[in-house]
Amino acid sequence: MPFAHEQLNLVASEQLSKTETIKLRNQHIGQACQLFYRSDPLKIVRGQGQYMFDEEGTRYLDCINNVAHVGHCHPEVVRAGALQMATISTNNRFLHDELVQCARTLTSKMPEPLSVCFFVNSGSEANDLALRLARNFTKRQDVITLDHAYHGHLQSVMEVSPYKFNQPGGEAKPDYVHVAPCPDVYGGKFTDKMYPDADMGALYAQPIEEICQKQLAKGQGVAAFIAESLQSCGGQILPPAGYFQAVYDAVRSAGGVCIADEVQVGFGRVGSHYWAFETQNVIPDIVCVAKPMGNGHPVGAVVTTPEIAQAFHATGVAYFNTYGGNPVSCAIANAVMRVIEEEGLQQKALVLGDYLLEECNRLKQEFECIGDVRGAGLFVGIEMVQDRKERIPDKKAAHWVVNRMKQLHRVLVSSDGPNDNVIKLKPPMCFNRENADEFLLGFRECLTAVMQERLASATSAAMAATSGVIATAAETLANKTKLFERQDRLIKSV
Repeated sequence: MPFAHEQLNLVASEQLSKTETIKLRNQHIGQACQLFYRSDPLKIVRGQGQYMFDEEGTRYLDCINNVAHVGHCHPEVVRAGALQMATISTNNRFLHDELVQCARTLTSKMPEPLSVCFFVNSGSEANDLALRLARNFTKRQDVITLDHAYHGHLQSVMEVSPYKFNQPGGEAKPDYVHVAPCPDVYGGKFTDKMYPDADMGALYAQPIEEICQKQLAKGQGVAAFIAESLQSCGGQILPPAGYFQAVYDAVRSAGGVCIADEVQVGFGRVGSHYWAFETQNVIPDIVCVAKPMGNGHPVGAVVTTPEIAQAFHATGVAYFNTYGGNPVSCAIANAVMRVIEEEGLQQKALVLGDYLLEECNRLKQEFECIGDVRGAGLFVGIEMVQDRKERIPDKKAAHWVVNRMKQLHRVLVSSDGPNDNVIKLKPPMCFNRENADEFLLGFRECLTAVMQERLASATSAAMAATSGVIATAAETLANKTKLFERQDRLIKSV
């Protein structure tokens, strides 16, 4: 491991107590920057593979960190970044092999005609540039997005992120942004319960087709449709079969281009394919990648067609990003892609993902508090409900499970979705069978505790109701006795 001695010294040099760290954070870091586990935040000082360690040396199994894609501090990635940083780091206006090799490898993973790259520093920047490319190419402004979608924190992408602008205090949606229903067949606008025999892909595509038709009727059309290939913040949503095919056809008929946001789900996470959009048999016009690309280092890219790239060039306005595509970032991205291949991480995600889904579905059969289990590869969502038949979300149970997994089992999971009741699993790709079993064991204990609490509450309620009936009966009897006594007095007085 590179820098092993220096690493130990760095961890040992953590001088501030957790309390002092929290105090300084509250003093100098904007309060809008929220922490995980806010009531009892973690101070993480070291990471290795699928594990993170706090200042006391406690080890936590990381089931949520899709940024450390090939594992925290992977030695090959660390070595590549350190060596390049020690050699030269400059901008991409100078020739450098790491840049062109990164572009060649990245585009080799894409279907034709996606063959031209623009390098950026984050998913937010990637999606911002994708919108700029789309609007320049189509000469239109309007964008279609999906409800509960999240595409980043820049102003341009906040405008197409209902996950953010629909929150209390969020900025109003611009008129040129059109929101279509999230294709959630379990808890969305159209469910498989409501429409058991319907083509759910066609059903969810219809609102987008209607938006496109209205825009054409106004003589405007659309610039773009942007969607996460699998919605993560929206609740680990897998679109129904045929959905993206129908949507892409409608958008392109309205003169728009199709943007696939792969920032959270790309680079083999779904197991069956390298990119999640491939699971729907579509080819986007623009693909945005980031988070896993740098394994924790800030690097991202936009991949598009020569036609769209040439139209951008034809404006005469040069695109320059000071750090986008610098040799260090590209060396790290190249190392990440090599590790994915050399360690067979995509295939491992497929096998392990199938195992997790199978076992979680077993838990669903056993525990009524699980409403739905869904996923692809190492992208899994477990929906917690109060009532399985009515599909009533249980946010309280989800939060309780998240905290208990951390405090009792030292396993880190999170919850999300429009009702914040979906337990999310997006672990580093080095996650293994032993880790899956550790999660499943802890999760089973939590589910057992949830059901025991429900049983205790139901029993208490029943006892209270019974006591109430007895008390009411006694009160009624007493009232009747008093009535008879009054009547008896009246009769005697006459």
